[in-house]
Amino acid sequence: MKVFIYILMGLTIALAVFNLTQVNFENPLEKNSAVALICTLLSVCGLLILLIFNSAKKIDQKIRKH
Repeated sequence: MKVFIYILMGLTIALAVFNLTQVNFENPLEKNSAVALICTLLSVCGLLILLIFNSAKKIDQKIRKH
């Protein structure tokens, strides 16, 4: 499970970087650039959810040891 979470984290970072390359910074609210910005934001949110889940798993393992 731990490896799977790290793989998902890597994929979300790659997706965010890819979407940032698709943004036209001269006009970021243009049709395709807006979609790329939204996808980048969603990728970052997904990464934060995975980080929170990973931290919760570590806390759960420490509690179960005691």
